[in-house]
Amino acid sequence: MSKKSFFDHSDEFDHAVEKPYRTRQILEWVFSKYVFDFSLMTDLPLPLRQKLASEWDIIPLTELSRQQSKEDGTVKFLFQAGDHILTESVLMTSRERRTLCVSTQAGCRNGCRFCATGAMGFQRDLTAGEIIGQILYASPLTNIVFMGMGEPLDNFDSLTSVLHLLNDSDKMNFGARRVTISTVGIPDKIRELANQNRQFGLSWSLHAPDDELRSFLMPINKAYPIRKVMNAFKYYKKTTGGNLTVEYILIKGVNDSSSAALKTAGIALEIGAKVNLIPYNPHPYADFYRSEKETIELFSDILQKEGVITTLRESKGKDIDAACGQLAGRHTKEVL
Repeated sequence: MSKKSFFDHSDEFDHAVEKPYRTRQILEWVFSKYVFDFSLMTDLPLPLRQKLASEWDIIPLTELSRQQSKEDGTVKFLFQAGDHILTESVLMTSRERRTLCVSTQAGCRNGCRFCATGAMGFQRDLTAGEIIGQILYASPLTNIVFMGMGEPLDNFDSLTSVLHLLNDSDKMNFGARRVTISTVGIPDKIRELANQNRQFGLSWSLHAPDDELRSFLMPINKAYPIRKVMNAFKYYKKTTGGNLTVEYILIKGVNDSSSAALKTAGIALEIGAKVNLIPYNPHPYADFYRSEKETIELFSDILQKEGVITTLRESKGKDIDAACGQLAGRHTKEVL
């Protein structure tokens, strides 16, 4: 018999433990002590521990493999859910930070031409339990970015359930400003998130500063053109005060011209966002190339001269296909 997910069937779980304070005890073990085995929760009665361990999962994912980058220590986890769906998350560490890049879907329906996840197509949304499970598995963390497989705002209910678990003082008590949500730009969902009035960071996958080129690279732009998304981001900024970032992957001869840099600067300044420039990370599913170093530097210089705070972000984990745009949920036999 397959076990039930603690976070996906919370009402049923509360009924199973009978007494509300037992649930509070379990949440303390999970979110404060990072204990995910009911049998180790020693302040619960032994019969209850045995019953919960046999019937319930806290993390409804199985680690199939993990790879560690020899270049920078980044770790990529490959997980399998109960229905054999595969998903990935990426742990990036430095002296001060432990940042997890979290997936919200298996695959993605948006089909961006430069992205390996989009090339694999859409399989399904991940449940709240499967999303928070990735986070707990790698905890403790200093930062969380929803930039893995899938479009977070396409899985809005599960995403917001997880955000509540993270930010609630009675749950994980994880500061909203340490959480960033990456999106291609879905205006109604951006506004809906804004109305929850939490200061999560929002990161816009722009990658082209005009509708014609962006629609070529990202078909979702036909439904949600740049101006419509900009208005939603301005609403988010005004309502929450949360930080906004424009993500821009630089692809040789496609979106890296000086005129594109000037247009990108105009967009960023209007919505009050900084810009992260990301050199394209090659993968087998697209015939694009990384912009030349000189072109990247010129693009960055133009943005900064226009008054835009600009960061050149060299993606981590390239040697294990864990960098931006490379996640594709492939099984591998390379295990730490």
